[in-house]
Amino acid sequence: MGQATERKEFTEEDRVRFRDRLGSSLKSLETLLHRPGFGDGPMSFGAELELYIVDRHGRPLPVNKELQQALGDKQLTLELNRFNLEYNFSPVLVSDSCFGKTEAEALSALSRINTCAQRWQGSVFPIGILPMLQLSDLGLQAMTDEPRYHALTGQLRRIRGGPFGVHIHGEDKIDLEMEDVTLEGANTSFQVHLKVKPAEFADFYNAIQLVTPLVVAISANSPLLFGKRLWHETRIPLFKQSIDCRKPDPVHPRPARVNYGNGWVRHGAHELFAEAVRLHTPVLPVCSEEDPFVVMSAGGAPQLSELRMQMGTVWLWNRPVYDPADGGHLRIEMRSLPAGPSVKDMMANAALMTGLARLLQSSMRDLIPSIPFDYCVRNFYTAAEKGLAAELIWPSTSQSEPEYHTASSILGRLLPMLPRQLAEMGFVETDYMPLLDVIGARLETRQTGSQWQLDKLALLQKTLSPQEALLAMQKEYQRNSLQNVPVAQWGLA
Repeated sequence: MGQATERKEFTEEDRVRFRDRLGSSLKSLETLLHRPGFGDGPMSFGAELELYIVDRHGRPLPVNKELQQALGDKQLTLELNRFNLEYNFSPVLVSDSCFGKTEAEALSALSRINTCAQRWQGSVFPIGILPMLQLSDLGLQAMTDEPRYHALTGQLRRIRGGPFGVHIHGEDKIDLEMEDVTLEGANTSFQVHLKVKPAEFADFYNAIQLVTPLVVAISANSPLLFGKRLWHETRIPLFKQSIDCRKPDPVHPRPARVNYGNGWVRHGAHELFAEAVRLHTPVLPVCSEEDPFVVMSAGGAPQLSELRMQMGTVWLWNRPVYDPADGGHLRIEMRSLPAGPSVKDMMANAALMTGLARLLQSSMRDLIPSIPFDYCVRNFYTAAEKGLAAELIWPSTSQSEPEYHTASSILGRLLPMLPRQLAEMGFVETDYMPLLDVIGARLETRQTGSQWQLDKLALLQKTLSPQEALLAMQKEYQRNSLQNVPVAQWGLA
């Protein structure tokens, strides 16, 4: 959930000063992006993995602070709810077998955390939404006792002026209201970061936007909430609605803080940062004392803390990131991928997203006229709802009207083209080819994490009560996940 803050309350003076500093940050960023050599250098890969902590009964175990303190691992950070943790991976050059190294680091981290969690008779594993989660597990008592989370809840609640409504209809449906944002913490994700050169940003970002629905469809791993069968990737509507602080306005609806964007990027990264500043009220107006222009005049890269704080409270599914490290650079953070099912599956999803984006990057300016951005947004939510069966609008330079294709058919056509794309980006063949095989097997079996959960649950419910079936399914999921078996190989018997 972003940068830390020690403050819980803010004044109007704080907000005015913060808005002024945001304006200075945008001007500074614009100057930086035109600095010769800014953001150059080899491409790197990074990631963050959010985890559920559960007890021996498969229920959420609220001991994230205790685990973090016991482990003393600086890469392990606290999440919004007390039963969630996040592990931040070491960045790796793509030419240095980044997928294999990240996978090994993930497996080692999971082993260490699980060994430590045994002190509380608990364990951790990656899953988009915990099947055994109940509404009673949420609420202010579930929130991690950190000033940032108290401030975030208070400020979003203040802007909305009432409870947060969540309405998701699938095979079953959920309609409820929450007085806080802890339902957001029901979602856990695998967030991928790629360093991108400023000159290539617009086309590569647009390509990621176009292909994200395909990857969401084949990576779906969140079909259940409170035992209800909802969307294949229920995280997508749940995250958006659980912190939606907009007041109803049928005439001029405002953009949501969790959104897919407002249009194709026409020039570069700066316009996305500017939209986040000019369309969304600051919720954590914490100001620094840095003068970015003084730092830049000395040849350095300013922190731009205010801009980074603002970006941390506007949750684009594909988010631009400014990082002052190493002289400053840009990254794209891909936030739509769920945690799980296995580490191997998550690496495969990252390789797929990257290869697809590279494949279409050079064609984006020709393809954009064939797919209005609203269609791309619709693709995203359709893929989240339907998974591999989703009918998506897919662009072609030879079309005379929008054309629909299933997510699975589009992926089947594009997947064989990806090895060459990843090789041209500098990825290692022995690193990515096994992962593309994982995607191929998933596509052939049509077994995503969500589909396995739904099918396994239906099978178990023939002989067990609903709660017994949920627990049995979740326990088998956890065993398969921690053994790092790709979900396409999970049996149902």
